[in-house]
Amino acid sequence: MSLRPLFSPLSVAVVGASAAPGKAGNAMMRSLAGLPGRLYPVNPRGGQIAGHDSYPSIARIPEAVELAVIAVPPAAVPGALEECGRAGVRAAVICSGGFAETGPDGQALQDRVRAIARAHAIRVLGPNTSGFMNPPAGVLANFLPGVHELRPGPAAIVAQSGGVNLALSFLAAADGLGLRLGVGLGNAVDVDFHHVLDHLADDDETRVVGLHIEGATAGRELCEAVGRLSARKPVVALKVGRADVGDFARSHTGALTGGYALTRAALVQSGAVVVDDPTELVDAMRALAVRRMRPRRRPGVGVVTGQAGPGLIIADTLRGSGVALPELAGHTTRRLAELLPPLTYQRNPVDTGRPSGTFEAVLSAVAADPGVDALLVYALDEPDALDPVAALKAVTPAGSGTEPLPDAGPDAGPDTVLDTVPVLFACGGPAAALDARQAELTVPMYRSPDRAAKAARALAADAAARHRIASSADEPQPGSGNAPAGRDGTLGGQALDEHEAKALVATAGIRIPEGRACAGRQEAEHAFAELGALVVVKILDATVLHKSDQGGVHPGIRDVTGLRRALDAVDALAAELGRPARYLVERQAPAGTELIVGAIRDQAFGPVMLLALGGVGVELAPEPILRLAPLSRADALDMVHALPPALLTGYRGAPPVDADAVAGVLLAAASILLTHTDIAELDINPLRLAPEGPVALDALVVSSRRAQPESAPESAPESAKEGPR
Repeated sequence: MSLRPLFSPLSVAVVGASAAPGKAGNAMMRSLAGLPGRLYPVNPRGGQIAGHDSYPSIARIPEAVELAVIAVPPAAVPGALEECGRAGVRAAVICSGGFAETGPDGQALQDRVRAIARAHAIRVLGPNTSGFMNPPAGVLANFLPGVHELRPGPAAIVAQSGGVNLALSFLAAADGLGLRLGVGLGNAVDVDFHHVLDHLADDDETRVVGLHIEGATAGRELCEAVGRLSARKPVVALKVGRADVGDFARSHTGALTGGYALTRAALVQSGAVVVDDPTELVDAMRALAVRRMRPRRRPGVGVVTGQAGPGLIIADTLRGSGVALPELAGHTTRRLAELLPPLTYQRNPVDTGRPSGTFEAVLSAVAADPGVDALLVYALDEPDALDPVAALKAVTPAGSGTEPLPDAGPDAGPDTVLDTVPVLFACGGPAAALDARQAELTVPMYRSPDRAAKAARALAADAAARHRIASSADEPQPGSGNAPAGRDGTLGGQALDEHEAKALVATAGIRIPEGRACAGRQEAEHAFAELGALVVVKILDATVLHKSDQGGVHPGIRDVTGLRRALDAVDALAAELGRPARYLVERQAPAGTELIVGAIRDQAFGPVMLLALGGVGVELAPEPILRLAPLSRADALDMVHALPPALLTGYRGAPPVDADAVAGVLLAAASILLTHTDIAELDINPLRLAPEGPVALDALVVSSRRAQPESAPESAPESAKEGPR
């Protein structure tokens, strides 16, 4: 169902319109005063409101209204929406609060609203929202009359909070970025992120989209929509709630995932540029609205500065974020040597010293370097020495602010040169002077070196994401091997012990130690004789999830005496549990770096993969690496390369990590979760990087007892949503 009647209606009714100042219905009428279509106030008392004759009910309006803005107390909303449905209204904005954000009674009221909307096929924004703004169409359905000050432009903002929608829109306006559409989703009883993003993907006038996300209950749908949209235009996302930690606490994998980290990782994987605060979001949007970098695995930024100190801040910010400042080609450095005094730094960043008449030529030389995909310039506006705006015109030809940069493709090599590259400019000085200079520019200007550097970081992140996604677009989806399962691919609700769980991962191609499941001590002694050498003895019980913590794991068994002591300890633990003892006797793996590979079926995002450090390596990087499944090989390698550099190159005498081998384990684990739809969680902890390759020393499979869909349903429980808006 199209969102055109919602965001670009030909006629609007305000249900709950009021002539009394201070009422939401009065503010909404004032905001909609410039509506190019027909505006109808609805108030049972009748009379005139804001110069319009009011109607006692929406049914009395002499035409079928496209959009109804409902500003009545929450208890009256279901009745008002039902009346709208009978009158043929196609879309509604419900500003009222008092729904799911208030508790069970509000949830029940919201469920009634959802049912009515579906019964009458009404697209609903809200409830609990301040509304939306569409300046180009003149539709300002927001109860803040100040939205009239927002000017049309190329940026769309979709915020979970109506208040944040307004804050970001005005912040963007203050920096000269006009608004195409600003939407506050509120409780999202119907219209959610993915609906608005798909709407914007088809809008040619939208050049960049910013997102504010608190909690994503339809996470998989959100990420799929981000993927569709970012292929056509850049997406910048701000996820709040850094302290939000999910409670999945049945195993390491569940405990390591959380709403904040998972949502950010999923957005990056889908192609969004993820930022840390509202200012960075607007700065990134300003850069990306003008021009995107060409897709490149590791895009390079060229920096030219007229003052060394700000240049150092820029270089430090970029390099600290992993953005490449490539060495300039020989012909570039030779040209710079002709243009600059000998004592200046002529590599990258290029420090021109006191700017002179050659500044324009320096910019042109660096912008043309084959390793430079974007140019960042810092220079003070010094009338006696340098006019930076005039110099910038040499590398920003006419039209550069409106025409997108053609893609060089994912395989663009270092010698691929396009006519122009994106240019960012940073400058310091009096605010009034900077405002005047910015008006002359066709490139974004920033008032501090760090803000410009973060904007360049956003350009690079967008380019790298597009390269990664394009490179893996044709990869086959991972298979699952021949793992034992029911006819429908499920495990039939059975609880797997460690031996069975390892058998499952082995069928997907993950190595496990040679071992025997033993029902009695005699079988265990026979297994020890067969395996020889060094063995590990474990309790074999599907209900014991953390065997080491409970004294159920005994490594380093070399002889029968040691074996019997280990069996005695397992017998004692089994007796405490009130069950007969069962044993797992395995050949002990050689020493090596330990990782954790996990897979979990998240309520909002569906199948999720995790990679983390195990053993002593946890001290290097406590934060896990998360991605949505299915994984491409590029995604899996990206996870491995996100491990600490010290680990990748060899930690405490260990050999370097075999990235391809670990990526293969991630792909295999993902295939298990995708095939067995009743697995809630898979935990390989630890995965030891032995000389002969990764080996799963332990495996845990948690069954959900019933098959789950590939992704979370569109209408996730509203109680999970955050408020107020």
